[in-house]
Amino acid sequence: MTSSDTLRLLDFSPDHLPGALRLSQQVSWPHRAEDWALTLSQSTGVVACDGDRVVGTALMSPFGDVATLSMIIVDEALRGRRLGRKLMTAVMDQAADREMRLIATSDGLPLYQKLGFEITGQIKQYQGTISQAEPELAVEEGSTDLDQLAAMDLEATGIDRRDLLGRLCAEGTVLQTDGGFAVLRDFGRGKMLGPIVAKDVPNARALLAAASQRHVGGFLRIDTPNPDLGSFAETLGLAHVGGGTCMVRNAKTQHVTTTFQTFGLVSQALG
Repeated sequence: MTSSDTLRLLDFSPDHLPGALRLSQQVSWPHRAEDWALTLSQSTGVVACDGDRVVGTALMSPFGDVATLSMIIVDEALRGRRLGRKLMTAVMDQAADREMRLIATSDGLPLYQKLGFEITGQIKQYQGTISQAEPELAVEEGSTDLDQLAAMDLEATGIDRRDLLGRLCAEGTVLQTDGGFAVLRDFGRGKMLGPIVAKDVPNARALLAAASQRHVGGFLRIDTPNPDLGSFAETLGLAHVGGGTCMVRNAKTQHVTTTFQTFGLVSQALG
């Protein structure tokens, strides 16, 4: 029988993606190989290996003074042996003195609290076959001004994700109002709308409605901290199917948004 004491912790490389995909499928996460690859492109991380078999994963995505920790998965055959703690310790060491953010599952929450993470909020996940709605505000498709999008995102999140946004915009469809933007892109079982960055709820609703027009009858997911946008999503046929707990460790000066807010995540891995 494999002992967690004899496992090797290795730097996460693209060669480990097939094994990582197997683990996310084991826990019924919807990630495709492409979704893993996107997160890894913004990250460093570790894998636990039993021989050549990947039995644990953890990623750390650095954005300046802030890091998001994610994709912490332990093979079901090795749970209860403190391997999750070893993986977390390894990526926390990689994060060094950065502020660390993560979104916890109910299973992971007790470990993260023991490691000094504090609860800051909740994320609700909505998904399903989306029906069409008419945006209440004008929405344009496409944007060549990455600097503008990155500035809005920075205001909302307190972190500079320009490189990530550039990748998302290249792969997806940018929707923009006078008061915000969103990216509609392939993810998991269909499409995901995220990030959704807006000045207020009407702008966020307009962006979601515009996405519904471009993907009507298709599978769509959003992860939102905003109950008003969640309620609107339900009117379009998206069901609340879970979510996660926002947590932070080593928090820096509290970020205060003055104009733009996050109404939808890029993903639970990347915030």
